[in-house]
Amino acid sequence: MKTDDLIQMLARNDAPVDLNALKKRFAMAMLIGALAATLLATMWLGVRPDIASVAKTPLFWWKAALPASLILGALWMVTRLARPGVPAGISWLGVVLPIAAVWVGAVYALAQTAPDARLSLILGQTWRVCPLLIALLSAPGLIAIFAAIKGLAPTNLRLAGATGGLLSGGIATLAYCVHCPEMGVPFWACWYVLGMLIPTALGALAGPRFLRW
Repeated sequence: MKTDDLIQMLARNDAPVDLNALKKRFAMAMLIGALAATLLATMWLGVRPDIASVAKTPLFWWKAALPASLILGALWMVTRLARPGVPAGISWLGVVLPIAAVWVGAVYALAQTAPDARLSLILGQTWRVCPLLIALLSAPGLIAIFAAIKGLAPTNLRLAGATGGLLSGGIATLAYCVHCPEMGVPFWACWYVLGMLIPTALGALAGPRFLRW
């Protein structure tokens, strides 16, 4: 077979590239993660009984803003890292800034609180179970997001895995907000962040093994 004939044959079988493949993959993975986490949070843990009234307060939406902003930041970062050879660039700011903001808020809240009441503001009522519950709620999303990342051929497997884990943790934490009774900024800064760091660490550990292509 001549070279020109081979080129023509390959060209005839050439399929068009889906320019929206990345968006579709992550949209589906995040939808799976969000639905699973919400169902688990509502059916297994239960919705806090005063959700209707507390949802009218700005503080509740500030609580939800932490995982929501980390979802956006992690999504920005992981959609870069999921592509071969693409660095994170300045997308890390989308992860660092929300965490820095909640820590600043926590320091301010503690400074306005009497010294003997600060520990209770940090621990709240559920510090023993909060990070673990967030990590458990993140499991379905982590699996779905890993599948989305692997199909896009990442090269920095550890960092891509960690960022995918953070994305699943953010989704789980947002769903967990409908159950969690804690309304203290220091609590979120400690235990919400720790809960999201668990799937982040798991993603970093699992990335080199499960994202290899």
